[in-house]
Amino acid sequence: MINRVVFLVLVILLTVVGGGLSFGCFSSEEDIFYVAGIPDQNVGELTRQYDRFTEKLGEELGVTVKYVPTIDYAATVLAFARGDVHLAWFGGLTGVQARILVPGSIAIAQRARDAEFHSVFIHNTSVEVKNLSDLQGLRFSFGDENSTSGHLMPRHFLLEAGINADVYFDGAPMYSGSHDKTWLLVQGGGAQAGALSEAVWEKALEQGKVDSAKVRVFFTTPPYFDYNWTVHPGADDLFGEGFIERVQSAITTLNDPEILRLFSADSFIESSNSNYRQIEDIARSLDIIR
Repeated sequence: MINRVVFLVLVILLTVVGGGLSFGCFSSEEDIFYVAGIPDQNVGELTRQYDRFTEKLGEELGVTVKYVPTIDYAATVLAFARGDVHLAWFGGLTGVQARILVPGSIAIAQRARDAEFHSVFIHNTSVEVKNLSDLQGLRFSFGDENSTSGHLMPRHFLLEAGINADVYFDGAPMYSGSHDKTWLLVQGGGAQAGALSEAVWEKALEQGKVDSAKVRVFFTTPPYFDYNWTVHPGADDLFGEGFIERVQSAITTLNDPEILRLFSADSFIESSNSNYRQIEDIARSLDIIR
C-alpha cells in the first residue's frame, strides 16, 4: 500500500521542531550558501556532481557554497523547509512539497529536458514483457516513494492503463530508494520489472554499466515536467536583495561541460512554479499530497 502519510509527517516534524511553518530567516557566523539535492543516484556520483557545482557556483556568486548530503528524498525536503538548505535540486514532486512548506520559495531553473521528461519501465529478460498489462503477477519495484519519475508518474500512467499498483503485482510493489538501485534490482532478478528516470537509465547505458542481455526497456511514458532548482526566499535576507536573481543567472549561464554532463544536462534554463501544477494535481489525486 502506498505510504500516504510522508508529507503529513514532514508537516508535523516541522511544527514540533521548528515551532511552526514560518521560515525565511537564516543566521550564521559565516554566510554560507547551502545546497542540497535529492539522493536519486549513488553517493559517489552525487559527490562528484555537487563538489564541482558548488565550487563553480561559489566562484560566480562570490560566497562560500557548501553541499549538504541527505539520506533520502523526504530528508531533503525537510532540510529545505527548516532553513538548513538555501537551494535544492528537487524532482517535480519534492519541489512541490518544498514550495508548499515554504511559501515564497520558487523554482528558478531546470534542464531543457525537464520540460519533456520521461520515465522508463524495464524488465528482466528472464520474463517476457511487451506492454504494461504483462506486469501482472511480477515482482515490481519503484524508486523512492517521493520520486516523480521513479514513483509518482509511473504509478499515474499505470493507473491510466487500468492498473492499480497496490494489487496488480506479486505482492506490494517494492521501493528501491533510488533510480540506479531500481535497474540494478531488476538486472539482478530481485525484481522482475521496475520504473525509473529516463535520464539515469541513459547515463547508466552510456557508462556501460547495464547488462543489456539481462534488462531492457519495454515502455516509455508520455512527457511531463520534472527536476528543478528551487531557492528559499530567505536567501535574499541573508545575502542581500537581488541575490536570488544572481543565483538564477549563475545557473542558467553555466557552461562547464563536466558539470552539465554530471547533471545529464545540455544547459539549465529558467523555470517557474507554474510548470509543476500538473505534478501537484496528480500527487493530490493519488493522495500523496493532501
